[in-house]
Amino acid sequence: MKSSDRRCGGLSRREFIERIGLVAVAGGFPPATLVWGGEADSGPVDCGPPPPAKRQHRTGGESVPPLPLPATPLRRSEKKRPPSPPALIGKMAMGATRWVTRNGKRIRYRDWMTDPADVITLLNWTNDRLGIHYRAVESEFGHFSFDPRELPALLFAGHNKFELSEEIRQKLARYVLDGGAIIGDACCGWSDFADSFRREIELMFPGRPLQKMLPEEPVFASYYKLGNLTYKKGDGSTFSEPPCLEGIDFGCRAGVIFSPRDMTCGWDGHEHPRGLRIVIPQARQLGANIVTYILGTFQLGRFLSTTKVYYEARQPSRDDFVFAQLMHQGGWNPDPSAVHNLLKFARDHSTLEVKFKREDVTLKDPRTATFPLLYMTGHHDFLWSGEEAAALQRYLKAGGLLLADACCGRLAFDAAFRREMEKVLPGQKLARLPADHPLYHCHYDIRQVDYTPRVREDYGQSTAPELEGITLDGKLAVVYSRFDLGNGWEQFPHAYSYGLSDQSALQMGTNVLVFAVTH
Repeated sequence: MKSSDRRCGGLSRREFIERIGLVAVAGGFPPATLVWGGEADSGPVDCGPPPPAKRQHRTGGESVPPLPLPATPLRRSEKKRPPSPPALIGKMAMGATRWVTRNGKRIRYRDWMTDPADVITLLNWTNDRLGIHYRAVESEFGHFSFDPRELPALLFAGHNKFELSEEIRQKLARYVLDGGAIIGDACCGWSDFADSFRREIELMFPGRPLQKMLPEEPVFASYYKLGNLTYKKGDGSTFSEPPCLEGIDFGCRAGVIFSPRDMTCGWDGHEHPRGLRIVIPQARQLGANIVTYILGTFQLGRFLSTTKVYYEARQPSRDDFVFAQLMHQGGWNPDPSAVHNLLKFARDHSTLEVKFKREDVTLKDPRTATFPLLYMTGHHDFLWSGEEAAALQRYLKAGGLLLADACCGRLAFDAAFRREMEKVLPGQKLARLPADHPLYHCHYDIRQVDYTPRVREDYGQSTAPELEGITLDGKLAVVYSRFDLGNGWEQFPHAYSYGLSDQSALQMGTNVLVFAVTH
């Protein structure tokens, strides 16, 4: 067999070279060949060479001649294939097939092939630094199960416009809701790909557009603690700005992560005079954070894919306690199982007659005034209209109790809640509840609480409860926790949560329920 016909990943060496748009030269692969058109016509773009050939593992052995002895056993070498590490990220085959002429030769080209070694290089780099062992694979829509247990994450990267079928969109949406993650990268910062990716994600998840991920989000600190990133333009100049990732949350997990500025060239260590990209060291650090984040949230995503059924939801409420949760624009339902689990805990550990029923209400809904307790949580900024603020003010002054917590301890929700409460109750400030407040002792005697590891790491080793409140006419009207309660109510690990541990959160929640009913 000629050397040019040796197999490489199921293709001959020559086929592999043609597939990625490079021309064979004596002695192996040449450096990256850069060919691009203007972004207006989205022509083919090559960003880098293929991944290096896999090492051949051989083991020594002895061969025994077929004829009777005397004979001296001969040494021989046999290929030994080590077990493959688990697949973590699949790079999706993207773009229509085109034929381009290069050096007088017609070559088959698809957009996703322009940077064939990006995620392989990233995982090799990340495996070495994090002490993990995962691999990347190539994936085709026609041969993929869309089961995140088979492949937890998919990478969409390219330069050109693309469009998916409605069937593929529905399968990808189900894949994410089942716990998978989609990573998008506009190679070289190409806007054609970015526009197509945003459009396709919007069609997959109507009403849930990609939103800029804030610097506080865990993907920016899951391994490396990243601040501003350095970006490089095509002319070689650089500038520094906060991270530019966009995402969509599904519960307490970002199921879609998109970079409109190039990461993948940085993963593979490419330098070329075009585009807008994150510089190589930080692109790899951000990539390592994404890998860490996917690993840290995969089981949570699988947990969130199941829904707790409120079996008493259709039964009349009579005088039993029913939990009401406020809807708003700041990601109002990040812990869909939290309320169910809290109600079960309260029923099992107190004399409360609670219904396994959650009413989702808005401040404009007249029913809101009939509930003794309103609960709200979220990740993001939100705004109340004047009408909504007035309705909540009437509710609180009439004796209702509002319980709120910042899901995962997010600063954006914390700032929004404090701002909006000043609109609801002008001149009233949230103040820390004293240790002897009746809320801490109305059922469980809460003198200490246990916080999650992230709280202890960033806020110190305190065990004192830190609820805040607003009192109107001598009655507690608002209870607020800047640290998460709902994650603890779910009783499932949330790796990146600033909150109370499961038992402390459940006991605190039960005390609030008892306080709301008895006061």
